[in-house]
Amino acid sequence: MAPSETETSPASQDDPTVSPERWRILFVLLVTIVMTLISVSIVNVALPAIRVGLGATASDLQWVLSGYALTFGVVLVMAGRAGDIMGRGGLFLIGVTIFTLASIAAGLAPDAHSLNAARFVQGVGSGILNPQGLGMIQHYFRGKERGKAFGYFGTAIGFSVAVGPVLGGVLIELGGADIGWRLTFLVNVPIGILAIILGLMWFPRPLIIRLPRIGSGLRSLDPIGAALLGLAVLAVLFPFVESGGNPWIWLLLPLGLLLLWLWVKWEQHYLRLGHSPMVDLKIFTTKSYSNGITIMALYFMGVSSIWVLVALYIQEGDGRSALESAYFGIPAALLSAYAAHWAGSRVLTLGRKLIVAGLALALIGLLLSVAAIALHEIYDQSIWWLIVSLSFIGVAQGLVISPNQTLTLAEVPLAYAGSSGAILQTGQRIGTAIGIAFITAATFSTLAVSNWATAISVGFGMVGVVVVLAMLVALKDMRDRV
Repeated sequence: MAPSETETSPASQDDPTVSPERWRILFVLLVTIVMTLISVSIVNVALPAIRVGLGATASDLQWVLSGYALTFGVVLVMAGRAGDIMGRGGLFLIGVTIFTLASIAAGLAPDAHSLNAARFVQGVGSGILNPQGLGMIQHYFRGKERGKAFGYFGTAIGFSVAVGPVLGGVLIELGGADIGWRLTFLVNVPIGILAIILGLMWFPRPLIIRLPRIGSGLRSLDPIGAALLGLAVLAVLFPFVESGGNPWIWLLLPLGLLLLWLWVKWEQHYLRLGHSPMVDLKIFTTKSYSNGITIMALYFMGVSSIWVLVALYIQEGDGRSALESAYFGIPAALLSAYAAHWAGSRVLTLGRKLIVAGLALALIGLLLSVAAIALHEIYDQSIWWLIVSLSFIGVAQGLVISPNQTLTLAEVPLAYAGSSGAILQTGQRIGTAIGIAFITAATFSTLAVSNWATAISVGFGMVGVVVVLAMLVALKDMRDRV
C-alpha cells in the first residue's frame, strides 16, 4: 500500500523531501495550475461571444467573472486548513474533480443563469485545490529545491497567461458565436481528467482523507473561525466585484472589517481554550511572512490592472480585435515564465533583491508604456511598440511572484502550510479586486473628460504609486533581515 502524506516510508518518514515521488507530484500540481489559469484568461476573451451566444446582459457577464472570484476567495483559507488536518492530496483531487465537472456544466449551460451557477462551483473547486498545491510544495520541497519548485510554478503561470487568450481566440474562431465560447470551458475537461488520473497514480494514498474525529479532531477544523473569516472575505470582496450596483452595498466594507476583528478575537479565544485555531496568528509576527503578504497584496492591487487597461485601450481605444489584443501580452507572459524559472534557483541567494529588482522593472515598463501610447496618439507611431514596454512588466512578474511566495512561506510551520498559503492567495484576490475597481474607475472618469492616452496614463500612474509602495515594503524587509 502506498504511503500517505504523513505516513511515508522509513527513509522519508521524517523528511518527505527525499521522496522520489515529489517531482511527479509537482508535475500534477503544475498541470492543474495550467488548467485553472487558462480557464481564467480564456473567459476574459470569451465574454463578447457569451453575450451573443446566450443573449447575456452586462450584469450576467459581470457575474461570469465575479462569481468565480467570490467563491474562490471565500473558501481558500478554510480549504487550506482542512488540507492541513485531513490530508492535502485527497482534497486536491476533490477540488480538481469539482472544477472539471463545473467546466462541463459551464460548457453545456443553456442560459446565463446556469453558466453563472457553474462558475460559482468552479470557484469552489479552484479554492479547494489551490491551497493544497502550495501546501504540498512546502511539504515535499525544502531549501533550493523549494525555490526551484516555486520557479516551475511561476513558469506554469507565465505559460498559462500566454496561451490562454490566444487559445480562446482560436476556439471562438473555430466554433463560432454559439459553440466557440462553450469550447473555452470544455477545454478544461481533458486537462482535469489527466490531472485526476496522474494524481491517482502518483499521489500517496490520494483517496484516503483523514476525517477528523468527533470532538477534538472536529474542533481542529475550527468551524466558527472558518465561518467568520469566510463571511469577512465575502463582505470585503462583494462591493468591489459588484461594481455599478446599489451604493448601499459599500456598507458591507465596515461589516467585513468588523467580522475580521471578530475572527481575530475568536482565534485568540480558541487558542486559550487549548484548541488548534484555524490560523496560527503567531505567523503574522514573522516579519518575512507579514512583509511578504503585504508585498503580494500591493503588487496584485497594481499590476493586475495593467492587463485590463491594455485590453481596454487596444480594443476600444485603438479599435482592434480581442485576438489582436491577446498578442500584446504573449511576449510578456513568456518572459515571465523564463524569469520565474531563472529566479527560482537563485531566490535563496539573492532574496528580496530579486523582488526589488522586479518592482523596479515594473516601474520602467509602466513609464515606457505611457511613452509608447503617447507616441502612438501624437506622432502616429506603431502601437506594437507597446509589446516591448510590456515585456519589462513580464520579466517583473517572474522576478516578483514566485520568489516572493518562496520567501514569504519559508519560515511558516508545515502544520499551517495550507492555511498560511491560502491567506497569501486571499491577499492577492482582495488586492486584485480593490485595484481593478479603483484604477479602472479612475481611468473611465478621466476618459469622460479627456482622451484614451490621458486616461490610460492616469491608470498607469495609479499602478505606479502602488508598485512604489510594494517596493518600500520589500526594502523594509531587506533591512529587517540585516
